[in-house]
Amino acid sequence: MKKINYKRIIVTLLWIIAIGGISASLAFVSASERNIAVKNISVSIFNNDENLFLSEKDVKDFLIARNDTLIESRYKNISIPQIEKALNSHPAIEVAEVSADLNGEVKIDVKQRTPVCRIINMDGESYYIDSQNKLMPLNQNYSARVIVASGNITEPYSRRYQFTVDQIKGNKIFKEISVLDDVLDVVQHINGDTVLSALLHQIYVNNDKEIELFPAVGDNKIIFGSTESLAEKFNKLKLFYTQGLNKSDSWTKYSTINLKYKNLVVCTKK
Repeated sequence: MKKINYKRIIVTLLWIIAIGGISASLAFVSASERNIAVKNISVSIFNNDENLFLSEKDVKDFLIARNDTLIESRYKNISIPQIEKALNSHPAIEVAEVSADLNGEVKIDVKQRTPVCRIINMDGESYYIDSQNKLMPLNQNYSARVIVASGNITEPYSRRYQFTVDQIKGNKIFKEISVLDDVLDVVQHINGDTVLSALLHQIYVNNDKEIELFPAVGDNKIIFGSTESLAEKFNKLKLFYTQGLNKSDSWTKYSTINLKYKNLVVCTKK
């Protein structure tokens, strides 16, 4: 007859009791958390020094406008994922994260979208392209200090905002008329260079869909052409401005600076 191992049975029972106790404890904590009422909402906004598109009040007002009244609501009656989804639909928010603690505080961390250039299309409609290559609406309270692109740009915000610039470029229909990808290539190169970003402040797309640039100093028109050999053209421009225009009257001597020709900078005097 097989001998019964009472020690093993006792140990097993103790483990079952312990696990059952832990489960009951966790269930109790979970039920307690669900009944906690929201006492405070704290909002933290990142990269707020660069842009002023959002304030703590804006975020709270946005939730109130959606009838997401959180104060005094119990955790069981609110959905953190739904709040995050709502905040991430805000046109000035890149990403939002929401959490709640045992003290009844809902914490909202928001990263603002960062515009890199402003587009003014042929109909006079204006919007931004942000650092994620997405179209972004203007803000009625604040205008970002970024490069402005205008001229023969037809893309409307209302029918393109759900796409990135890369998606527009990859679309068989959109890419036939779109110049946003060319504009963005130029903007990104300018913004990535301290000399160019200090020098240039406006982009114009002419009727041939070629790029023209306008400096912050002087009234020269810089004929850039297509974005082919983009880096080479910008290197020529930097050399011309730092070495060619080293006389006091040189900045006002030329009306156009043409970069379209290989290894040449062709200027037209006023």
